[in-house]
Amino acid sequence: MTHTPAPDAPTSPATPEDAPRAPGQRRVVVIDDHAMFRSGVRHDIGPFVTIVGEADDVASAVAVVTRTLPDVVLLDVHLPGGGGAEVIRQVHALHPDVRFLALSVSDAAEDVIGVIRAGARGYVTKSISAAELVEAIGRVAEGDAVFSPRLAGFVLDAFSGAIDVASIDEDLDRLSPREREVLRLIARGYAYKEVARELFISIKTVETHVSSVLRKLQLSNRHQLTRWATDRRLV
Repeated sequence: MTHTPAPDAPTSPATPEDAPRAPGQRRVVVIDDHAMFRSGVRHDIGPFVTIVGEADDVASAVAVVTRTLPDVVLLDVHLPGGGGAEVIRQVHALHPDVRFLALSVSDAAEDVIGVIRAGARGYVTKSISAAELVEAIGRVAEGDAVFSPRLAGFVLDAFSGAIDVASIDEDLDRLSPREREVLRLIARGYAYKEVARELFISIKTVETHVSSVLRKLQLSNRHQLTRWATDRRLV
C-alpha cells in the first residue's frame, strides 16, 4: 500500500523584518502617511534594498524603527503625531546612529532645515527617480549627506546665516499645516477666492486662517505676510 505524504503544514507569512536579504542590500524602513505612496516606493526600490518595515505616523514610525534598526529610514516630513522631525528626535534619543533620509513632496526651506536640524542625513523630493533614490540610500548608509540640488542651497544659506533658522523653526511651529498652506498661497499672490478653490475650503475659512496666521506671526497685513514668507523662501 502506497503511503501518500501529508501536505506541508501552512506557515505564517513572513513579516518585513524576516524578509531575506540579498548580499549588500541595505535594510530600509519607509515612513509615509499615504499607503499608495509606500506601495509605489516598495515596488520601485524593493528589488534593490530590503524593506524591513513601514509606518504612517510618528508613534508607529518610532516603534518600527527602534525594533528593526534599519540602515536607512526614508522619512516623510509631514506625519500625523508631530511630523518627521519628531520621529528623528525620539529615535535618536534611543539610537543616535540610525540614519534618516527625508523623502517629501515639499521643497520649502523650513521643512528642509527642520529635519536636518533634527538629525536627518539628507533630503530629496518625491520627483526623484528610483535609481537615484537607491543611490541616495546607499550614500546615506555610508555616512554621506545627500540633497536634491535646489535643497542644498537652503542648507548652505542656513549655515551662512542668510536664513534665520531659529526664527523659522520657532515661528512656523505656531502654524498648523493648513495655515502654512494658506500662508504660501497668499504670499504667492492668490486672492482669497483662489485660495478657497485651490484648497477646497470656503472663503470664510480662508479669512479665518489668514487672521490666525497674522496673529500668530504678529504681522499686521497681507504685505507684511508676503514679505515674511519671501524672506524665508517659502514661496
